[in-house]
Amino acid sequence: MMTDVVEQSGETAGTADGNPVTRFGTEEPVAAARIAEIRERIDEIDRTLVQLWQERAELSQEVGATRMASGGTRLVLAREREILERFRQALGADGTQLALLLLRAGRGPL
Repeated sequence: MMTDVVEQSGETAGTADGNPVTRFGTEEPVAAARIAEIRERIDEIDRTLVQLWQERAELSQEVGATRMASGGTRLVLAREREILERFRQALGADGTQLALLLLRAGRGPL
């Protein structure tokens, strides 16, 4: 079965059976307008998340560099476990995966 595809330009793309697909998944104007509003907010959140991700990675790298320059260890596993647990409690299994990605962004791969 072929899935529907919406092109990046926002133009409508066809499905396997030739029916048009709008970029909102509906042709109902009120629903499409609401979806557009929601997506604007999602895009704002995404931009903020990217900025925060980058800032967090930079700060984490600075912590590691400072620690190593003072003769400390590259990693503090107790701190990583604390972060993993915080994210797991807040977001479940997906939180653990997110925390692992954040940790890797800041310290690099193990």
